[in-house]
Amino acid sequence: MTTPRAGCAIDAEGRITFALPAGHGHGLLLRLRPKKGQPEETLHVLDLDSVGEGRTQAVLGAEPVLAEGRWDVYLLDGDERTRLRPGPRDLRALVDGHLRERRGPLAVRVPYVTKDGYLAVRTWLRPAHAEADRVDITGGTLKVAARLHGASPLDGAEVRLRLRRGEGTLRTVEPLVAEDGRSFSFTVDDATLDIGIWDLFVRPAAGAPMIRLARLLDDVADRKHVHVYPGATAGELVVRPYYTVDNDLSLEVTRAG
Repeated sequence: MTTPRAGCAIDAEGRITFALPAGHGHGLLLRLRPKKGQPEETLHVLDLDSVGEGRTQAVLGAEPVLAEGRWDVYLLDGDERTRLRPGPRDLRALVDGHLRERRGPLAVRVPYVTKDGYLAVRTWLRPAHAEADRVDITGGTLKVAARLHGASPLDGAEVRLRLRRGEGTLRTVEPLVAEDGRSFSFTVDDATLDIGIWDLFVRPAAGAPMIRLARLLDDVADRKHVHVYPGATAGELVVRPYYTVDNDLSLEVTRAG
């Protein structure tokens, strides 16, 4: 039997409705994809209910909050489970998600199609979040605009660039906070950076936990190969902003030539 395709739609609150033809299984299983070599641990089961006209649906409500990661979607039929292929995905409610005010902890869900053609849900769960907006790298400087959700920049706020393999090497800059009290921007002199990968954080107040800069609040589950920035030369260095596999914002600094 050919595995049916599951369509899905998500609303602004993160509620996902999965739709399938009737007569295929009794439920859906969402499985948090384990790290390589680790056992399967986290599962979430949804009932499939008839909605008439030969259709069934399963609803993943805004609660429970799902752990951060990638959740594969399976059809349950007795003791068997079959990984589902995607049908139509309605993600319109996510497109302008960066414009809405969010409170912490921030829970984000984005249904997507995996590289091998299956249906999955990408989730993020963070105590607070700094949503990257405009990224510009010209004239030997990096300029970034962002907005805090679940926190506000206060006295002592700073942006930190941390060299990933630099034994704690840091660069700090002071953010320019906008009148709304949540949006901010900052500028980095590219020539001050060492060769390597730099991860970007904001500390909203002195002594507060650092918040990773990322871009999560829209319909793009995997941004790394979607938003690609060119490298800019700064003296003997080439600096290129990029999004990681987790949609976090980082900088790659290499030697020119």
